[in-house]
Amino acid sequence: MCIGIPMRVVGGSEFVAQCERHGFISPISLMLVGAQPPGTHLLTHLGSAVRVLDAEEARAIDDALSGIAEAVEGRAFENLFADLLSREPELPSHLRDE
Repeated sequence: MCIGIPMRVVGGSEFVAQCERHGFISPISLMLVGAQPPGTHLLTHLGSAVRVLDAEEARAIDDALSGIAEAVEGRAFENLFADLLSREPELPSHLRDE
């Protein structure tokens, strides 16, 4: 399984951005998504940006990752999955009998 980490661009150049997550800055390759301005949220994996995110999606992914860490440590985590708890589960469209 691969885990994508949301990060926010704080600077950089055409091919490498300096990206921040929880106060830590890392160089991230932009070769797959192109140059991005500061403030852009990116989904990153192994030092490369793989997709541009909007702020809401970046927050939801970050909350889910925090929720997993809280659950592993035996702490309450339900509040970090509010978007899932407030709706009924749905099958992806390709698995529905329609």
